[in-house]
Amino acid sequence: MTDTIETVVFPVAGLGTRFLPATKSVPKEMLPVVDKPLIQYAVEEAVAAGAQRLVFVTGRTKNAIADFFDTAYELETELAAKNKDDLLAIAQSVVPEGVDCLYVRQSQPLGLGHAILCAKPLVSGAQFGVILPDDLIHHPQDPVMCQLARHHHATQASVVSVNEVAPAHVNRYGVVDAPEFEGRFGAMRGIVEKPEPSQAPSNLAVVGRYLLSSQILDILEHTPPDHRGEIQITDAIATLLNTERVDAYRFEGAQFDCGNKLGFLQATVALGRAHPELGQDFSNWLDAN
Repeated sequence: MTDTIETVVFPVAGLGTRFLPATKSVPKEMLPVVDKPLIQYAVEEAVAAGAQRLVFVTGRTKNAIADFFDTAYELETELAAKNKDDLLAIAQSVVPEGVDCLYVRQSQPLGLGHAILCAKPLVSGAQFGVILPDDLIHHPQDPVMCQLARHHHATQASVVSVNEVAPAHVNRYGVVDAPEFEGRFGAMRGIVEKPEPSQAPSNLAVVGRYLLSSQILDILEHTPPDHRGEIQITDAIATLLNTERVDAYRFEGAQFDCGNKLGFLQATVALGRAHPELGQDFSNWLDAN
């Protein structure tokens, strides 16, 4: 038994309307944070946790994601002919050898649970990971999915990452009921999707990382849509709790909500400052201005 994950699912079918007009022709996940598109940070996190099957749940406007992770023969041939070995290595390192990228379409925007269910034919193993690329979490020494994989290895529990939010903002998130924590984790008693602040079981919000028993896929097939017609992963996790342990895990790392412009700008500044080549000069410029 290892603490690695074989399959990680990336739900990336959303239209990215908060970033219009940039996302009119470019998928939001392909917008660069410093020198890498948002989706690459998510993929690197999955690969660090041992994933060998990357399943992208896409929409019809997301062909650029598949193109990005494909081999760019013309580009690589040109770089090789000009002896630009450093740039060639960067182009070839987007997906490490031995890692497979698989794609499935979500034909309708029917919620996160439905997007994950679309990946069922491509998921292998007793458990699998889910990464929402909108949530960029910076911890290069110990990526969050690695933290969840270790926790699962130690406990055999499904696990979701959580973070504290302002009580007034709980109605923007899935919120967990996990009253007793041991260090960074606590066994969940329940989970609620976007509760009103007065009805929320806590202020611990689910952040976009899950390591789930594959049993959740069978549950999703029978999870009814909510009042908006969407199938919610939180409802399926609530059902999973009836038969299996699910833990909430307070992760280590700096979280940036890149689903909105402010979070995207904050991530750009923070990762720009931390960049090994540009960080010092960029920090000096920011401090001087």
